[in-house]
Amino acid sequence: MFDEKVLLITGGTGSFGNAVLDRFLQSNLAEIRIFSRDEKKQADMRAALNCDKVKFYIGDVRDYDSVHDALSGVDFVFHAAALKQVPSCEFYPMEAVKTNVMGAENVMRAAMNQGVSRVVVLSTDKAVYPINAMGMSKAMMEKVMVAKARLCDPRKTVLCATRYGNVMASSGSVIPLFLQQLRDGQALTVTDPQMTRFLMSLEESVDLVLYAFEHAKPGDIFVQKSKASTVGDLAEALRQLVSAEHEIKVIGTRHGEKLYESLVSREEMARAEDLGNYFRIPADSRDLNYNKYFVEGQTGMSAFDDYTSHNTQRLSIEEVKQLVLRLGLIAEGVHA
Repeated sequence: MFDEKVLLITGGTGSFGNAVLDRFLQSNLAEIRIFSRDEKKQADMRAALNCDKVKFYIGDVRDYDSVHDALSGVDFVFHAAALKQVPSCEFYPMEAVKTNVMGAENVMRAAMNQGVSRVVVLSTDKAVYPINAMGMSKAMMEKVMVAKARLCDPRKTVLCATRYGNVMASSGSVIPLFLQQLRDGQALTVTDPQMTRFLMSLEESVDLVLYAFEHAKPGDIFVQKSKASTVGDLAEALRQLVSAEHEIKVIGTRHGEKLYESLVSREEMARAEDLGNYFRIPADSRDLNYNKYFVEGQTGMSAFDDYTSHNTQRLSIEEVKQLVLRLGLIAEGVHA
């Protein structure tokens, strides 16, 4: 499907964009376009890659015209540009709306207008039962995707999404923070040691997007079944890996932070399709006859549970150590 095609990645200078490039640089794609607003990161990536296949486009997803122009001649889009930090979005919620909702809508609308055949937008577990502005904005992005998917001719454009939890060692995640604290001789700061989080590698996040790309019907959301760990066990695993005696300091739950993360809600599980390693959540198929929302329901809902980091497979400290050791960053951090 990728032979001689053009792929554009929004937010392409981030962790996900770099992982996609690692996967596709030796592929038969005709061109990979990196679309982002950070010219310094683009310059660094251009110098590091020195690859004619990769083209760089300065622009902002908030600006429809820059997105529309960059999508000229593009076949596929992976939309990863977003504001992802919970505290930032809490203090500046309208900035989250402008990027995560309106920016995503710009990407999808421009893709439809430019005849892009497939668009995968990247969402987060925080969009399920959201309690913070970041999660709320991503939940709205998902709703916009499903609504716009209804308007697309699937022979021309298919819109779909992926939803995943914490990507280990990605920019802004807790593992690099813990490693830096260990290197600096500081205490490991844990908000709540019983807090659980899904653990997913960057490679798995790319696998999920490619699976969605290949199998999605309009409006689908795909979720990978992921293992989880308590934050306390993750901190202890890293401490043991570097043979450190650093204190693990509990600082308390931050504003907008959940005890556990949900990847699929109970309501979604009632209609989700189990695909082995993944769940497919099909788009809500109700039509615009609003009366159905009041007189028709779904029986048997109580038989389903949310899919969360509390009820998925929980890793032991030893299992966490083996998992994180596979990450290049961890190997470097252990021996730094």
